Amino acid sequence: MRKKLIFLDVDGTLVDYENRLPTSAIKAIQQARQRGHYVYVCTGRSRAEMPQKIWDIGLDGMIGGNGSYLEHHGKVIHHQVIPLDLEKKVVDWLQERGLEFYLESNEGLFASPNFREAARPVLRAYVRGKGLSQKEAENLEAEDALHGLVYGAELYRSDLNKISFILHSYQDHLDSKSAFPELKAGTWGGRGEQALFGDLGIKGMDKAQAIELLLDYLGEERTDTIAFGDAKIDIPMLDYCEVGVAMGNGGAEILAMADMITDDVEADGLYKAFEKLGLI
Repeated sequence: MRKKLIFLDVDGTLVDYENRLPTSAIKAIQQARQRGHYVYVCTGRSRAEMPQKIWDIGLDGMIGGNGSYLEHHGKVIHHQVIPLDLEKKVVDWLQERGLEFYLESNEGLFASPNFREAARPVLRAYVRGKGLSQKEAENLEAEDALHGLVYGAELYRSDLNKISFILHSYQDHLDSKSAFPELKAGTWGGRGEQALFGDLGIKGMDKAQAIELLLDYLGEERTDTIAFGDAKIDIPMLDYCEVGVAMGNGGAEILAMADMITDDVEADGLYKAFEKLGLI
């Protein structure tokens, strides 16, 4: 088999919604790389949100911030950040509306002063929506769901990939879209694409465009690409890559467009798909 370039979303694809990494997923990635395939994570997370246990698997690089950051074998190929003057306007706007938030940088997730308390019920609803029981979710804190959170840091920053904020209502997302047309506005939440958080990031870049940049850099072909994901934000990369695989726990929209559907992340879905595709 020709060398393939494999792109893995993280949350709901590589790890479950409690940040647990299936042993079978580690095995699949390591075996695929031993056979000469390249494996990248392709995620909305910034580098600071990537726990060491994921890097310890062995990866060829990452696409982060939904396309704003691209790294191959430790070398940064592409990195766009939100301009400082615009970032300040967003922070001021969020604070004026009483919306708690965190700023996503490769150096950390810098949270607003009351984020922990405000995020507690929201993140518990998020993991329950992704399949955890009431008992499993009842003691979850923001730090359990969001790796790399920092409190008390400067909130005017020039190193941001993205800004996430807790929605009081869907109108907050719509208003953010109107207030900051220079940025890409999105939402994320539980199973079924429930909108619990809004986010603002770099406009004009997505996971598919970052993959295209990487292919140009490496001189590789699109026909040798395979993408795995579970959410609406993953649809462009599944559509762009030669083979698009949706996790069984994915939302309705991605399940409808995928070339292949595998089992849930918790049911060894990644390993089973790697096996079926002949990657291992």
